[in-house]
Amino acid sequence: MIVVGLTGGIGSGKTTVLKMFQDLGMACYISDIEAKKLMNSSKIIRSKIVEAFGKDSYSSEGLNSAYLAKIVFQNPEKLNILNAIVHPRVYTHFKKFVKKAKSAYVIYESAILFENNGHVNCDVVITVVAPVELRIQRIMDRDNSTKEDILNRIKNQFSDKEKIEKSDFVIENIDLKDTKNEVVRLHKQFLLKGSKI
Repeated sequence: MIVVGLTGGIGSGKTTVLKMFQDLGMACYISDIEAKKLMNSSKIIRSKIVEAFGKDSYSSEGLNSAYLAKIVFQNPEKLNILNAIVHPRVYTHFKKFVKKAKSAYVIYESAILFENNGHVNCDVVITVVAPVELRIQRIMDRDNSTKEDILNRIKNQFSDKEKIEKSDFVIENIDLKDTKNEVVRLHKQFLLKGSKI
């Protein structure tokens, strides 16, 4: 079973690309969503987060994402601590997902694939890129973030240049039709059981 890593900076459109692979029938693991689920369901993760970031990390409703985001997005060291707590358990969870998957290959989507060394567990990696101004506009349209907040989040991720250097494939996500054509082309390549990868 081929594991295809999918990454890209915030606002690059990797979720759009992921949906295209899902539409082609591939099993897709969205690490950010699964991480949030585990942060709410795992007692071990919860106790470690409270120990590292304080009792305000959780409310009666569960994980206090806004509180944690405020801390970690302005402090790379704190972000590393959070990732070290959560991501090893996410990867263990992903391995179980792969065993159950019925598709020809699986997509492992993570915004911080390289930052967390998740790429070492992938057979190939795709990075989705788009011009920074377009990315900023997409995020502002999506969730009303300020430009300053967005730039802070971008600063905490590897640059596109660093990601491209470490990737096997790059999808430039500006025009949706071109993006779809590239996804279909890669899909056909991956279906050849890795023989041409």
